[in-house]
Amino acid sequence: MNIIVDTCVIIDALQNREPFAKDAQELCLAVANGECNAFVPAKSVADIYYILHRSLHSDSKTRDVLRKLFRSFRILDTTSSDCRNAFTSPMSDFEDAILAETAYRTSVDWIVTRNIRDYKKSQVPVCMPEEFLKILHKK
Repeated sequence: MNIIVDTCVIIDALQNREPFAKDAQELCLAVANGECNAFVPAKSVADIYYILHRSLHSDSKTRDVLRKLFRSFRILDTTSSDCRNAFTSPMSDFEDAILAETAYRTSVDWIVTRNIRDYKKSQVPVCMPEEFLKILHKK
């Protein structure tokens, strides 16, 4: 099963943000154990770096965390067509529309996010980490 994971879920796991950390960390553990193939959109990498660096105050520590993340999560390129298609998407949030277009173009099975409201018009099914874990463990 292939999933694309939204920035908020990655940050929840890495920064232990409550009350979301447990599910996000369980998802990351499932990915690390090879239970599914997980991707992070390239457009999110700079955001993840920025948010982590703000809390860690160290470029080397931030890069170490990203290196570990990239051992389990693969990066999906965000293309110019993803950006152009997001303009005509029925989704109201442009940044989320870009992620949804990337997910659609690459044929992932699920988008995993806490922000399911903004993805209601996504062409790819969307679920929260807790829901995805239930789906994953049924298989």
